[in-house]
Amino acid sequence: MSSTKTTGKKTPTRTASAARKTAVKTTARKKAAVAPKPAATAVSKPAPAAGGLPDALRKKELVEKVVARAGIKKRDAKPVIEAMLAELGETLAAGRSLVLPPLGRLKVNREKKLANGRVLVVKLRQTDPPLKAVLDPVDGGAQD
Repeated sequence: MSSTKTTGKKTPTRTASAARKTAVKTTARKKAAVAPKPAATAVSKPAPAAGGLPDALRKKELVEKVVARAGIKKRDAKPVIEAMLAELGETLAAGRSLVLPPLGRLKVNREKKLANGRVLVVKLRQTDPPLKAVLDPVDGGAQD
């Protein structure tokens, strides 16, 4: 009986495909390290507003859009819009659904009470036509 002493270390054998993969990876890393970084563009992301939503429609902008669409004075439109928003908020807080064409149907799905208010999860269902087509004034169909 002859006993042969082994070190326990095996020399890894690499296949040709494994060697190519390693070479491709290292080449890609070198190119990425050497490639110049693109210059920053002038386009910037909108800063998050107070509510945290970057592209949210605020009350001020809503008033301006309503004034432009209806062609009325801001001092006449603002109290009406504020009253309407208050009524909508109270209705949702009471758990009632809203049916407001062309906006759609709003239904409260869940409500979670917090220390500083509550979270309402609502479902909004709209019809297929885009709102822009529904809201645009239509020629009354007057024909000569």
